[in-house]
Amino acid sequence: MDFTPNDDHELIADAVAKRCADFGDEYWASCDEEHRFPWEFYGAMAEDGWLGMALPEEYGGGGRGITEAAILMREVAKSGAAMNGCSAMHLTVFGLQPVVKFGNERLKETYLPRAAAGDLHVAFGVTEPNAGTDTSQISTRATRQDDGSWRISGQKIWTTKALESEVILILVRTGTDPDDRFGGLTLFLADMDPDHVEIRPTKKLGRNAVTTGETFYDDLPVEDWRMVGEEGRGFHHILSGINPERILIAAEAIGIGEAALRRAVDYAGEREVFGRPIGANQALSHPLADAYARLQAAWQMVLLAGWRYDNGLSCGEAANTAKYLAAEAGFMAADRAMQTHGGVGYASEYHVERYWREARLMRIAPVSQEMTLNYLAQNVLGLPRSY
Repeated sequence: MDFTPNDDHELIADAVAKRCADFGDEYWASCDEEHRFPWEFYGAMAEDGWLGMALPEEYGGGGRGITEAAILMREVAKSGAAMNGCSAMHLTVFGLQPVVKFGNERLKETYLPRAAAGDLHVAFGVTEPNAGTDTSQISTRATRQDDGSWRISGQKIWTTKALESEVILILVRTGTDPDDRFGGLTLFLADMDPDHVEIRPTKKLGRNAVTTGETFYDDLPVEDWRMVGEEGRGFHHILSGINPERILIAAEAIGIGEAALRRAVDYAGEREVFGRPIGANQALSHPLADAYARLQAAWQMVLLAGWRYDNGLSCGEAANTAKYLAAEAGFMAADRAMQTHGGVGYASEYHVERYWREARLMRIAPVSQEMTLNYLAQNVLGLPRSY
């Protein structure tokens, strides 16, 4: 891995930062408070081509790698958009990777150009109320019809962008063998047809500009060509999107931490108590310096994970390590920013409480820190599985 500064990467970061500067903290605070999707921001990012940067050029995308996508998402979060901005777009940026890798040509030609242009919103449906992180227990079922099409019935939870999305990349059970827990799962890119799909928004702590919802499927019709990859191989197909997701989530956590740290440093340098800036006190300056160091270290792991993925190397260890370290570092920075502000940190006008709420999410989504450590313990250290 070459640590020489990459001019292209710096240009990407600068361009994204300049575009995001048009959408300040007040914009994001109002979107969050009003539970309003950031359509203006989304349109601006689509206009500049950022949504399709990781999609193949032959389908209208930028053909860039996960490393460049991580730089993009870090800058979005760092601008103050945090998860409200990132969640509005990151499923488009990386979520269709299973379609890119395993989808048939009709599927790619129909949906990838629209996604690259920002004309297609995509939801992701895996988690279920009775399965949680145990994907093998998914019960939402697709049943094949006499004409070769499918019908989907069941329920998903934590479906991001459910209200805004036209289609959903949904993992369902098609097999009937109870002992074939993973082999009986199949992936579809299905329509969010309101005649067959009910959406119930979930009330939640933060990231309220982007809907998360329970989704109920009642005999949802899906044509056979909408299957992604092979029948019964759906779990294996979504794995192609899991490591990129870990990497981008890590980049976003770091960006939120940097946004919070920037606010804290500014406040610590300006706020005077007992005749001097509070930042002169090591009880405040050392925790902020420590937060900075941890964010920088986590970012290096993100770059390593992205580099390995883009070069076709195994990256599960690096991606999970990056996600773990970044989630911890991002939340720590946000928490210390709130502590630095003291009582006013709890006030919405200073914005650090919003960063704090959104940084906390990264420690439980898209996978908990404990499950990330389970992966490293079992797959890297070789320790026995406990579940």
